Amino acid sequence: MIIKIIIVLLLLFILFNLFRALFIMVSGKTDGRPMSHYLGRRVLFSVIVLVIVIAALKLGFIHSNSSPIDKVTAHIQTQINTTTPHQQNANTKLRLETQNVYLG
Repeated sequence: MIIKIIIVLLLLFILFNLFRALFIMVSGKTDGRPMSHYLGRRVLFSVIVLVIVIAALKLGFIHSNSSPIDKVTAHIQTQINTTTPHQQNANTKLRLETQNVYLG
């Protein structure tokens, strides 16, 4: 749980730096730190968040959702005709219907 709180706080700090850079870009002030300082911080903390997430996944602190691709299995259903038999010739013979069904 502490890992998730740290990640959320870092993401909020990333947004803060992004908006600080936006404010400097829009206002045009050059007396303080340059816009690139805040954008560089944003990139640095984005990399840190990425490394923390990958490390937490590998160490088992957090778990990812399973991929829906892994669960896709195609099953074939065969519809059996349960009506009473009647006289058939080659043109009127009913074929069994097959249908692919996704069970997810």
